[in-house]
Amino acid sequence: MGLDKFISEHYINKNIEVYMITKDTFSGKVIANADGVLTLQTERDLTFIDVTKVVCLWEKKK
Repeated sequence: MGLDKFISEHYINKNIEVYMITKDTFSGKVIANADGVLTLQTERDLTFIDVTKVVCLWEKKK
């Protein structure tokens, strides 16, 4: 199972943090995941992430 499918099946509409190969970290609600692009939403922004650059991700608990 690829990361794309894993995200789509387990993390849609959940708040996550994503750690990138570039050592950047992004967080937000997963609103879409298609064609290798993960879309995170925050209160003011949309972030589009290349899934091939993701090292790990985890759900943020409130």
